[in-house]
Amino acid sequence: MSREPRANALLRGHEGAVGSLYHAAISGRLHHGWLLAGPPGIGKATLAFRFARWLLEGAETPDLYVPETSPVFRRVAAGTHPDLFTVERRINAKTEKLQSEIVIATIQEASAFMRLTPAEGGWRVVIIDGAEDMNTNAANALLKLLEEPPPRAILLLATSAPGRLLPTIRSRCRMLPMAPLGEGEMHALMQDYAPELDFNAREKLIELAEGSIGTALSLAAEGGIALAELVDEALEAPVAPARAQAIADTVARTVDGADKFETFFSLLRGRLAARTRAAARAGQGGHNLAGAVSLWQEFGKLEREVIGLNLDKRAAVVVALTQLHRS
Repeated sequence: MSREPRANALLRGHEGAVGSLYHAAISGRLHHGWLLAGPPGIGKATLAFRFARWLLEGAETPDLYVPETSPVFRRVAAGTHPDLFTVERRINAKTEKLQSEIVIATIQEASAFMRLTPAEGGWRVVIIDGAEDMNTNAANALLKLLEEPPPRAILLLATSAPGRLLPTIRSRCRMLPMAPLGEGEMHALMQDYAPELDFNAREKLIELAEGSIGTALSLAAEGGIALAELVDEALEAPVAPARAQAIADTVARTVDGADKFETFFSLLRGRLAARTRAAARAGQGGHNLAGAVSLWQEFGKLEREVIGLNLDKRAAVVVALTQLHRS
């Protein structure tokens, strides 16, 4: 399976984004803030760490490649490079749970880090992975940093939801849009990361992932193909109450400390959205289309409430299956 972005030397696709960063750097006019924006799991953070390594190495390769044997690569992978700081949601020391947002204290640490002189005479780099997770205070603190950027320091913001960022943050960064990966790139990456899977399994996962290698690998690890079959069954025709309970038991069953609830709802909403788009393209609008959009929104709200409030996951699955074919 894939490595963490900070330790991943492999990047396929995104030649345009790579070229933009390379040409900006060699021109001597590298902007202080970059917004790497695109769907989840397509390589945004992988590209951010790749560019960070390249800057810190002082490399000149157009593809931003730094070999894994490089001391810079090894220190970035280990999280020990003195000129790189990573911002992301952290574990709360009191609750020992992952924070639901990036808080101001983390951004203040990043700001103080950026204002220091580079330890090795080159650049200071801050990567914000999941920038859309910043709360209001954190976002305002980041905006102040963007308004008064220190020299020889660069911010790389990776986000799957740029619309959730402050407009003023977006306006002070260079936007670097990143598209879903193509089918050929997905096949190559699946061969790299999951060679043990047979061709049919890889094909199905690529179809489900819609250009996101991260999603494909998560589905492979979480029984995504079997869950997708349950979703398709539910979408085809109304599910009897006993069958709905059986599906709910499968979805909410805990295996190795984790259940499949979020994966199931992600697939359900994704398949529902795909069918809605297909119906809209075919001119089948009206009441049915509006109802599908409403269901997609309701299922998203239901998922967030169940996770956020620790509600009964089995009951939530049954509710969703019951609502699918309501008139």
